[in-house]
Amino acid sequence: MNDVKLDVYIEGNIIAAIGDVPKTADIVIDGRQKALIPGFVNAHTHAAMTLFRGFGDDMPLMPWLQKKIWPNEAKLTSEDVYWGTKLACLEMIKSGTTTFFDMYHKLGASARAVEEMGIRAVLAGACMDHFDPELREKSKKVVEQLYLETEKYGDRIRYAVGPHAIYTVSGELLQWMSWFTREYKVPMHMHLAETEEEVQNCVKRFGCTPVRYLRQLGVLSPRLIIAHGLYVDDEEIRMLAEFGVTVVHNPASNMKLASGMRFKFTEMREMGIRLSLGTDGCSSSNNLDMIEAMKLASLLGKAWRKNPVAVPADDIFQVATAAGAAAVGLKSGEILEGFLADLCIVDLNQPAFVPNHNFISNLVYAANGSCIDTVICDGKIIMQNRKVPGEEEILKKAGELAYKLVAES
Repeated sequence: MNDVKLDVYIEGNIIAAIGDVPKTADIVIDGRQKALIPGFVNAHTHAAMTLFRGFGDDMPLMPWLQKKIWPNEAKLTSEDVYWGTKLACLEMIKSGTTTFFDMYHKLGASARAVEEMGIRAVLAGACMDHFDPELREKSKKVVEQLYLETEKYGDRIRYAVGPHAIYTVSGELLQWMSWFTREYKVPMHMHLAETEEEVQNCVKRFGCTPVRYLRQLGVLSPRLIIAHGLYVDDEEIRMLAEFGVTVVHNPASNMKLASGMRFKFTEMREMGIRLSLGTDGCSSSNNLDMIEAMKLASLLGKAWRKNPVAVPADDIFQVATAAGAAAVGLKSGEILEGFLADLCIVDLNQPAFVPNHNFISNLVYAANGSCIDTVICDGKIIMQNRKVPGEEEILKKAGELAYKLVAES
């Protein structure tokens, strides 16, 4: 068993001391039969899509988007997005996520939900111009407006530019957005190289593959975070590494939508690419449990390579915590003095941790989000003894809105 017993002292929102801590504190948490870990960073999701959980399952990606998701998203109100995001925050908190990177509509509603739930988020306003010059100009104004609006929220909420994908956003708008991220020092988050069809259509339309297309546009940069990145060759991996692009692996949605399974985790890590882990939205992965995502990523990486030592537990845990935090520019993801106090307490008094020969292996391969007992974000307790304030109201209201939304379909 990994048995290191230490006290951790939090002052404000920072880990102030480890080991030799003051003898008194306003709040003392008994850590016996518990383990302290950094909070998880869910680096790619669509939070309010909790409302579509189980709706339109077992469909191919594009028909699913075109027939089920996009028509219903067009009907979403700010209230829908607010409660859908609160439900997502509740689910993430209860499974140990303290930071998430979102891409969705009605950003203000999401921001209000995040502020109230006490979690941390980078919010990207989903943007599509569908290659229409008029929509392109409107999109630019929306980006500028959202950036200014996000500044009014607290430090736990940050803004990102969110072009949806190369098949819904014009090259001209992608270039402008890349300029915006450089000018205002914000990240840009988009789907890329998710399916074989996307790659084939990119070659037909632009004469090259998705990563090469972005390079031609001048969009590759350390500010760019791409979700999926399944279909990239060795040269494209070198391009991503050269320009400091972050890649987010989303194993659950990749498998459920049959987008692909050969995520090149090892090759990317060896080239120095920063990898992160995401769940994707609940309509394509069905839950927001990062512990489950770690297990899926590790097992899938082993299976397609037929190599049991590929994507080991320690590596995927680092990707889900420290690397994810670094990707969104946070000094967190590790239990070190001076780092943000974004932490989780794991209940070891569960079958998944008996025997506890290797805690990280048990966490990744045996446990799930229900092992999280307490969550601290920004130095504040947001869940203790698996109880989150207001969770009953969130479950009731989000369920009512979700049923109403799909009933009108």
